[in-house]
Amino acid sequence: MSSPALAFEPAGKLHLLVVDEDAAVRTACCEIVAARGYPVRGVADIEAARSLLRAGGADILLIDLKRGSDGRNGIELIEEIKLLQPEIAVIVMTAFATVTSAVEAMRSGATDYLSKPFLAEDLTAILERIAERRRVDAASRVLRERMRQQSGLSVIVGNSAEMEKLYRILSKVAQTSHPVLILGESGTGKELVARAIHAHGPNAARPFLPVDCGSLVPALIESELFGYVKGGMNGATRSRDGLLAMAQGGTVFLDEVGELTLDLQVKLLRALQEKEMRPIGSAQPVPFQARILAATSRDLTTMVEQGRFRRDLYYRLNVVSLRIPPLRERREDIPLLAAHFLERNSRQRKQRYVLSDDALRIMSDYAWPGNVRELENSVERACTLSTGPILHIGDLPTQLQDFRLHAYRTEVDRSKAPEPAHVEQAVQPLAELERQAILGALRDLKGDKLRAARLLGIGKTTLYRKLKEYGISGAGA
Repeated sequence: MSSPALAFEPAGKLHLLVVDEDAAVRTACCEIVAARGYPVRGVADIEAARSLLRAGGADILLIDLKRGSDGRNGIELIEEIKLLQPEIAVIVMTAFATVTSAVEAMRSGATDYLSKPFLAEDLTAILERIAERRRVDAASRVLRERMRQQSGLSVIVGNSAEMEKLYRILSKVAQTSHPVLILGESGTGKELVARAIHAHGPNAARPFLPVDCGSLVPALIESELFGYVKGGMNGATRSRDGLLAMAQGGTVFLDEVGELTLDLQVKLLRALQEKEMRPIGSAQPVPFQARILAATSRDLTTMVEQGRFRRDLYYRLNVVSLRIPPLRERREDIPLLAAHFLERNSRQRKQRYVLSDDALRIMSDYAWPGNVRELENSVERACTLSTGPILHIGDLPTQLQDFRLHAYRTEVDRSKAPEPAHVEQAVQPLAELERQAILGALRDLKGDKLRAARLLGIGKTTLYRKLKEYGISGAGA
């Protein structure tokens, strides 16, 4: 699914090569793509295609998979060309449509798959998807290079207007030593931003020391920050420096600073004001030099008004504030982020993964309450559970499958919507609408649960769970 911010690359820049022994099919394919504005050439055999491709004569290869008269097949050519031209997009087509041949082609490096006979619209849709993927990939490369040159923030992915604004502020605050307050919902990447600020600042060679104020009890947070002397607390058999002292001119990152108790807030404020701290059990203050970065998912302004967060500490930490937008406010970044996580999983598992169009569409429409962290985990889960290189909706986590089922139910409900005068009588509980959608799919498909799950856009496990919930049993339920 394309986003308004993801315009297609001009078609004229993409050159196609069609390889098929069938002259009629070859001519028809050439005419279809030429009508879309793509320069195209057609050849009958693999040897001719090999010569043209070795010379770099195409950006997209449309090739028939069947074995030719010379004994060679398209899979062999795909494997050879992908080694020489990794960026080339490959569309395979065959009259012998099997799951085995599709998986083999995708593992060899194919981008998309067509089963003969196919409509002109099918090929056109694939060309548009490839153009969009190329544009997204190109935008990602340009973005990473620009961030590397300007502020080195290549670990942060996104090119939405919100992220561009964030990059500009980051590149400025990274060169200062002021405290920074990073605001954002859980999972938006607050620690990632803090690490980027430190890594591209003047003291990048110094330590970056994080402390999670939300997961530690107050006594442990105090000892982590300020340290203690021997005998200063229970179990203290030796002295230990706190993070503020250990930073030695580096950065201390206070994650979820809004969770600090008021007593700890007072001690932290005094330390920041005086640039010195008092280890637990010590009578002597110890000077320190560290930059303070703090982050929170809470509304500190409201907490200040309610007396739950000290106003003076808030202003001490909030010299510069950065807000990381939630993923639902920058949906155009979802394809880039998904591609980033897919690339990482592909590299780690030595297996190329591609999201199906339906899966990417659902991911783009989903609200992502867990933000980027939830997206990252969803992609990793899909790669783990997938039986092949193409990740389908059934490979995604349950919450996305349920979201797809509800969307499908809503579409069915809208298509059967009664006249306005009868709307009130026609309103039914959501559970009943969901049950009707499942029953309708099973009835239309003569009880084939696997095909029904695929039609509904959910996993087989989710379908069986729903069948159990609604008391639906039997192959032809």
